[in-house]
Amino acid sequence: MKTLLLKLEPLIWFMFGQGIMIGTMLLTGWILVLGILMPLGIVDPMNLNYVRAQQLFTTSLLGIPIAQLLLAALLVLPLWKGAHHVRSLLIDFGGGERDGIVGTVLYLIAIVGSVMGIGAVAGI
Repeated sequence: MKTLLLKLEPLIWFMFGQGIMIGTMLLTGWILVLGILMPLGIVDPMNLNYVRAQQLFTTSLLGIPIAQLLLAALLVLPLWKGAHHVRSLLIDFGGGERDGIVGTVLYLIAIVGSVMGIGAVAGI
């Protein structure tokens, strides 16, 4: 199993890097809106509810394939980043002998989450 993980390592690193990029952009915007703009009264809290976001996506962006692809990436790539971080943390703390099993479980969780995320975007 460990040899399969080694063969998939470039793909895993790509997904990890993209997850970091998306996570960094989302975290920066989240801190800006929720930590600065809302307390200053610039952004109304009613603008950030789930129903409004879903209506915006379904009415204006549903027919655009690139919008669906971007939304799927926002859901999928951070899962891969998290799985790779947990695997690397395990190896750093001396769990290298269990790397094949734990890495497989973590990446299977990321695969299942990815399929569920893509299914959710396709079902909107």
